[in-house]
Amino acid sequence: MTARLPVGIVGAGQLARMTCEAASALGLGVAVLAQGPDDAAAAIAPDLVIGSPKVAADLDALAARCEVITFDHEHVDLRLLADLEQRGRVVRPGTRTLDMAVDKGRMRLGLAAAGLPVPAFALLSAAGTPGRATPGTPAALTREVASFAADHGWPVVLKAARGGYDGKGVWPVHDAEEAARVCAAAAASGTPLLVEESVAIDAELAVLVARRPGGQTASWPAVETAQVDGMCREVLVPGRLPQAVVDRAGELAREVAGRCELAGVLAVELFLAGDRLLVNELAARPHNSGHWTIEGSVTSQFENHVRAVLDLPLGDTSPVAAAIASVNVLGADPPSEPARHLAAALAIQGAHVHLYGKVPRPGRKLGHVTVCGDDPADVRARAWAAAAALGTPVPDRLALVGTLR
Repeated sequence: MTARLPVGIVGAGQLARMTCEAASALGLGVAVLAQGPDDAAAAIAPDLVIGSPKVAADLDALAARCEVITFDHEHVDLRLLADLEQRGRVVRPGTRTLDMAVDKGRMRLGLAAAGLPVPAFALLSAAGTPGRATPGTPAALTREVASFAADHGWPVVLKAARGGYDGKGVWPVHDAEEAARVCAAAAASGTPLLVEESVAIDAELAVLVARRPGGQTASWPAVETAQVDGMCREVLVPGRLPQAVVDRAGELAREVAGRCELAGVLAVELFLAGDRLLVNELAARPHNSGHWTIEGSVTSQFENHVRAVLDLPLGDTSPVAAAIASVNVLGADPPSEPARHLAAALAIQGAHVHLYGKVPRPGRKLGHVTVCGDDPADVRARAWAAAAALGTPVPDRLALVGTLR
């Protein structure tokens, strides 16, 4: 029998691709479960399994090739993964961690029960158990939203308990009429919902934490992120975040990682609202907010994720420059292959370009650019110039709010 590879990744997007690259540098083999041969990681994975993470036989085929299973995304069936664990397969992060990452309702309940700060929220009881049951009638759901708004004020935010990403599955609603439309669609599609207060956000930030099963933990400093239409467009290190906020965010993220029994990398996305720092989302995998770590940190999030899931010593997470900017490369309309414009982007001093090998589509993440240096305005300008050279549409206004100091 062929020796099993150290790591198996469920999913074959750009995160799996960059994880494969980090593992290769350490001399470690990786098997990847891809939906199809055109997935971003399929072109470089040492071993490829074509299949679905929601089919037991396909997960078994991956498990047979590797020592440890980890993840590129959260679109998984926890029951199938729990069965793998019961049969002695090593899954990292485990299903206890994934349960909080894949289901926003369970995440909110778990963090609130631990006394960790989250926006005010309510699970719509007519929807049943989060992620498990069919919602109730639109009228019943709407009444619960209106009751929550009576206590917390309009507008409120409705969220799908599962499956939302890059702004999908999130609906700000300003009155009961708008809420009724979302609730009707949710009931028709069987989507459980939760309702949250609408937070007046001063800044959005993220902290990445790596943790080994043995308990060693390492975290990167908090970064400022800019969202446009629900999608992250840039990451600034350290951005305009006061040091006191960076320190508080790091402490909070490390506590969340401990509560989640993390093994691997966890991204903790937060809102800064006045003097409140609130946990918004969790991702139990490498994350878009950490792409800057490839060039901008002593050890990247991808390398430390590999180290963590294999229970190897974690690397130094210190930034290597005073200022770092990372900008996502997005598909334009009409779509254009960014690799055709590579020379123009690489002509910009200090631009580190990463292209994911994806078929271009308008609004699709096709890559990212990172620039490191001493001056925050300079590295940000150069990163955007390189991304624009690759065809990325530049938004009229980034969602960065004035000074925080």
